[in-house]
Amino acid sequence: MVLSDRNKSVVTFTILGFSDYSELQVLLFLIFLAIYSVTVVGNIGIILIIKINPKLHTAMYFFLSQLSFVDFCYSYTIAPELLVSLLVKDRSVSFTECIVQYFFFGTFAVNESFLLATMPYDRVVAICRPLLYTVAMSQKLCAMLVLVSYAWGEACFLILTCSALHLSFCGINVIDHFFCEFSSLLSLSCSDTFVNQLLLFIFSTFNAVSTLLTILFSYMVIFVTILKMHSASGRLKTFSTCAAHLTAITIFHGTILFLYCVPNSKNSRLTMKVASVFYTVVIPMLNPLIYSLRNKDVKDTLSKIMAFKIVY
Repeated sequence: MVLSDRNKSVVTFTILGFSDYSELQVLLFLIFLAIYSVTVVGNIGIILIIKINPKLHTAMYFFLSQLSFVDFCYSYTIAPELLVSLLVKDRSVSFTECIVQYFFFGTFAVNESFLLATMPYDRVVAICRPLLYTVAMSQKLCAMLVLVSYAWGEACFLILTCSALHLSFCGINVIDHFFCEFSSLLSLSCSDTFVNQLLLFIFSTFNAVSTLLTILFSYMVIFVTILKMHSASGRLKTFSTCAAHLTAITIFHGTILFLYCVPNSKNSRLTMKVASVFYTVVIPMLNPLIYSLRNKDVKDTLSKIMAFKIVY
């Protein structure tokens, strides 16, 4: 029986998660709890360090603090539900809860992607036009770039979420994943999903291609500038300022591209889940570690805070 829009509020979905591995539930819970704890502490720590140190009130650290905020929110939409699903037997969620989770997850994922694409522009100006850096990377411009990133992410997934509200569901609604993935919802729907799939394809392709092209173009300009430097130590020092960001975008986009390459078969479901865990739970933990461990200013500020606490 197909459920009408009026009765859609009673539609429930069963999230399988990692229920096939019942003997590993406790171990997985402890691992994910540790990862999520480091994510929360790491990202909030980065935001506070940048806030309290006036030396870090620059465009680069403004973007880094925004990335930490997005990582925290991004992980918050997935990790708590994942932890709960490993402890309880009832893994059912309502249609409304599913849609809300998908909206926020998708919005923050796009925000992260566009912030990672915006950050190289800061490095281009710093390396290629260092004397104009303060003027070119004004607070107004930085705020506008971040607001555009947020607005575009919300617009994309508001459209996709609204399109999902017109779907009808029937039978047993089981999602073989650990969160409400959009393609899984479409596969369960009894209605025509052509428009939904087309919108998903258009937005996904545009976001992935536009951000990757922006990053590649920015680093082409940076590498050309670095190659023109006469000092080997100067080239190494300049390149090292981009190393953390290169590491972050390689992990993030590499994982997503890997997901696109996984064949759609039952044997690949575990692979997709593991890869999805990586970019929804692990990457938000890695980003603050990558930027803090490779950043002298952040490490110096953290050392001063720790020294002050010890003295106090």
